[in-house]
Amino acid sequence: MIISIFRVNSLLLERGDHLVAPLQLTSARWQVLGAVALAATPLTTPQIADAMGITRQGAQKQLNRMLEEGLFEVQVNPRKLRSPMYALTDMGREKFEQAMQLQSAWAANLARGFSRADLEATLQLMNTLCTRLNSPMPT
Repeated sequence: MIISIFRVNSLLLERGDHLVAPLQLTSARWQVLGAVALAATPLTTPQIADAMGITRQGAQKQLNRMLEEGLFEVQVNPRKLRSPMYALTDMGREKFEQAMQLQSAWAANLARGFSRADLEATLQLMNTLCTRLNSPMPT
């Protein structure tokens, strides 16, 4: 099952790159946009990385590029001045919404033929796996 999940992850990233390429996005950039868009509040780099299951360095690399392109703005973090918070600009929000419109049709096509119960069971299984993987490993 783990090997299958690795394959699915790889294919999702590859096909996601292709899907959002017309928006000048990659799956990695889409993930970072999504972390902040779904949080509905500005996030720090570590929070973005944790939300999307990516490295802090990877998140920061994408943030730096998207800052230059005007998709994000930096805000002062009153709790920790050395760890700024990132918020979507109007342009960043629009890019994310465009990506989600593309994703909606793509996801509907991928889900064709699966019952709602199958999809809900799969989501529950994936969420349980994430929870267990985020728990400390037994020694």
